[in-house]
Amino acid sequence: MLVIHGVWLPGGGLAVWGEESTLPARAPRRPGRAPRERPHPFAADHATLAAALGGPPGRPAAVLLRLPTRAGSPLDSPELVRTTVGEPVRGPVTLAGWRVPALRYAPDAAYALLRELEPGDAVPGAGLRHLVELAAFAADLVSRGRVLPAVTDPFPTTAPACPVSPGVRGRRHLRAVDASDVVTARALWRPLLTGTDAAWARSLAEALPPAARAAVEWTAALPHATPAPDTQPPARTGPVPDSGSGSAPAPAPARAAGDVPAAGTAPTESLPAGSVGAVGADGLAEPAEVLAAALDALADAAARAALGELRLHRGMRPGGPVPRWLAALTGVERAFTTEPAALDLLRTELDAWQRDAVGGAVRAAFRLIEPVTDPVAELVEGGAWRVEFGLQPVDEPGLVVAAAQVWRGAARALAGRGIDPQETLLAELGRASRLWPELDAALRTATPEGMELDAEGAHRFLREGAPVLHAAGFGVLLPSWWRRSSSRLGARLRARGRTAPGTVAAGGLGLDALVDYRWEVALGDQPLTADELASLAEVKSPLVRLRGRWVELDPHRLEAGLRLLRSTGELTVADLLRMGLTGDGDRTDGLPVLEVTADGALGELLAGEAERRLTPADPPPGFAGTLRPYQRRGLAWLAFLQSLGLGGILADDMGLGKTVQLLALLAGDPPAAGPTLLVCPMSLVGNWQREAARFTPGLRVHVHHGAERARGAEFAAAVHAADLVLTTYSVAARDAYDLAGIDWHRVVVDEAQAIKNAATRQAEAVRALPARHRVAVTGTPVENRLADLWSIMQFANPGLLGPAATFRKKFAEPIERHGDAEVAGRLRRITGPFVLRRLKTDASIISDLPAKLEMEVLCNLTAEQAALYRAVVDDMLAKIESSDGMERRGLVLATMTRLKQVCNHPAQLLHDGSALAGRSGKLERLEEIVDEVLAAGERALLFTQYAEFGGMLRGHLSARTGREVLYLHGGVGKADRDAMVTRFQSPDGPPLFVLSLKAGGTGLTLTAANHVVHVDRWWNPAVEDQATDRAFRIGQRRRVQVRKFVCAGTVEEKVAAMIADKRGLAQRVVGTGEQWVTELSTDTLRELFTLESGAVVE
Repeated sequence: MLVIHGVWLPGGGLAVWGEESTLPARAPRRPGRAPRERPHPFAADHATLAAALGGPPGRPAAVLLRLPTRAGSPLDSPELVRTTVGEPVRGPVTLAGWRVPALRYAPDAAYALLRELEPGDAVPGAGLRHLVELAAFAADLVSRGRVLPAVTDPFPTTAPACPVSPGVRGRRHLRAVDASDVVTARALWRPLLTGTDAAWARSLAEALPPAARAAVEWTAALPHATPAPDTQPPARTGPVPDSGSGSAPAPAPARAAGDVPAAGTAPTESLPAGSVGAVGADGLAEPAEVLAAALDALADAAARAALGELRLHRGMRPGGPVPRWLAALTGVERAFTTEPAALDLLRTELDAWQRDAVGGAVRAAFRLIEPVTDPVAELVEGGAWRVEFGLQPVDEPGLVVAAAQVWRGAARALAGRGIDPQETLLAELGRASRLWPELDAALRTATPEGMELDAEGAHRFLREGAPVLHAAGFGVLLPSWWRRSSSRLGARLRARGRTAPGTVAAGGLGLDALVDYRWEVALGDQPLTADELASLAEVKSPLVRLRGRWVELDPHRLEAGLRLLRSTGELTVADLLRMGLTGDGDRTDGLPVLEVTADGALGELLAGEAERRLTPADPPPGFAGTLRPYQRRGLAWLAFLQSLGLGGILADDMGLGKTVQLLALLAGDPPAAGPTLLVCPMSLVGNWQREAARFTPGLRVHVHHGAERARGAEFAAAVHAADLVLTTYSVAARDAYDLAGIDWHRVVVDEAQAIKNAATRQAEAVRALPARHRVAVTGTPVENRLADLWSIMQFANPGLLGPAATFRKKFAEPIERHGDAEVAGRLRRITGPFVLRRLKTDASIISDLPAKLEMEVLCNLTAEQAALYRAVVDDMLAKIESSDGMERRGLVLATMTRLKQVCNHPAQLLHDGSALAGRSGKLERLEEIVDEVLAAGERALLFTQYAEFGGMLRGHLSARTGREVLYLHGGVGKADRDAMVTRFQSPDGPPLFVLSLKAGGTGLTLTAANHVVHVDRWWNPAVEDQATDRAFRIGQRRRVQVRKFVCAGTVEEKVAAMIADKRGLAQRVVGTGEQWVTELSTDTLRELFTLESGAVVE
């Protein structure tokens, strides 16, 4: 296992190093006193790092890190998991110096690497993941124009520079610059952090993992390496972030001695050596300094990547300082030369610009006051509007001190903030006037308190001035009606289906069905006639008070409204839903759609109350089981969508019975409906086959998988003779042509997160399948990942969310980058009618459920597992037949152990340290369950009787999920064991806890978990129940779900059936553990061990 870590070197770029689990965990002991630094014993070498990272090449370097150390050896990072359990090491943990091989990247290359990082099988550490997030933040700032061009302090080009101590910045130059010298400076782009951006930057600094700031110093690993063409922007020279408290952020360290360029040259990227500046109380680099240096460099690289080779100085006279500076802002070479006086003038202007853009801890605020009017008047035009000025603390936006109080010297609320309120107000108003020149008139008085506006001026302020001032970080307070849709003209759509009321067209409506419609135009909930619209069109004021509320009159919208009232016609159900659920104004000349209503079932769907309004469905005659009340409502919802020809996403919480709801739906299909295709992961094919036989014995099931599966005409014949066809995602991609040639009644995708990546072959193949009804089944809350949601909804209801690029622009970016609650609400309205997700915590659900849900999970073997299983059986049966007594008992027990190891994973039997992914049906099913547990924000206990396999699980799951996984086994001492339990029980504890059955099966309270998985079985019900009771005990306030893994067709399934038949007498009849198996005859053992057909899924 390889874990890759990232540290930012202030003045030195990004350094990436790694840990290898195959290398020794302990450093070799040397006689004498411990050195200040030593080579890290399990650090990956340069070649291993380069192979794992790919992307732009990094420069080999050596980095000294301060790392947690115990007993003379560095501790493993939380992400590193070893497959072998070593002896516990005791002693205090201290920070010690360890030198590691690293690859170093200049900012441009670092930005490219972080934005495109795909480490393959390697696991990114916390520090590297944090830097990836920081690079995304830098890209977002650039995309929104929140960067400013800047210039650094000069350095001379005629004499060697004299370095200063690390940490010095600002205008204390590398040496005093003589006025006659020609100096060199660098052009760079600097992040502009105000408001929410500044708060997010502070959060990123506070959350910066220790691993990202562990560097002490660095040197070139290869002294003669050729410098890269790009250069390192230096530390910033002044505060840019709005700290919210008036204090500037901690400065980033300046270039260290080893980074100073040679005389007569601009600084190159080579940066052969350097060290960090200020160190925090914990002995590591200050988080604020590291983050400031990294964000500065990454924002500069992001801006240059976005601008490309754009020539900002085009059309300017060459040779002056400004054209040279502009050329350096986009050029490969960041440095430019000029005279000191010219550079000082440029820097003075830029400093003033930056101060204007940023502001301080107290800012100007602007409140728009509406006119006082006759409250009973039908229509009021114009009126006297006013913008009042004031001061508002950035960190206390609810406090606004009016300008009148400031001028009277009564701004007591601002006392203690270290400002002169009157000077601050004047400075802030001057800064605002440069953004909104209409403020100039108010500033002609000595003590401006506000400005008077007519209706046109107030409208310009609302539409133009307020957004500009708010974006620049000023406080803007607007009347509440301005943000309401009821203050603007909008459209209402009334649709009517072409079938009789209360009926549904044969085969459902479908997204392409046509409905008749007519438009209404309204202000909020008040409809307007054509005559009223015409009268309003004659009003010259853009703001009027109509029927007691202020509204905006847009001439273009008024004209659009008149055109809509004259239009009728027909449109598709898809267009109707899109307009009704999104408010899309594409078909209304930009007029927002306020409401869409329809008759019949379509109207219930648009109202978003379908699931609650529907009468719970009774199980159909072909369903051999019972449905809980919430499952009957789910069945009614699925049938309702089917009646409309629409697809749905059944996303009930795990354990709520999605399978039985789907099978009940299939059981209700008429005989002539046609076949249903169900696509699922390999690990679930057998489960669906068995559940169908159990709950819908009348369904004809055909399993389409395996090397001998039917093709062509033979496949078509098999499908038409079946009601339910089961296949896997991989087969669906390979047999796309055959599958697309069938007229499917319904296509169902189980574990629909398998098609979350819309560009994969399997997602494209499944979306291309023709079907009259589509259902996606998932236990994951799809609304948490918007790209996943689009892909799954594109399968269920193609085209409903529009093209992927449009969806990203309209929904994903505003929600994920900017937390836009209004857009998120709009997306919920769109998807809500088509997504049914009930949680175990719902009041309507919880009363239907038992306190503990126990289920047996049948898993299939992979082809590799099956081959090993048969080999073990053949070898051991031959030996058992020729043995007796204690030797025979030992052979039987050994056979049981080896077969159970094969069922767990081939690597457990082979002990070869090979990769785990894709080789075990149990592991694949465990991955799916873990994904659902994590997506639901819940926790799980994973029990195994094998300590070695527990270590393998911990490493694999930690690497796959990027989350810490605890592991308790017999080698863990009491203190560490207690610490693990305390951590797991804490509110922010790790979500997964692997336990060996002997070490963790008794004596612990682990009620933070509400999922228990027995990955392999002890065959003693009492022991397994005791292990389950670690979570299901006093203190547990949630339903506990217990899953017991069994491999189908193997000794595991056969023994499980024997125990289930005699559970009440298990202790007396079966005995404890597996000893009872040794007493069985050889013929019985052969029957017990032999692998049954159907146990393997490709």
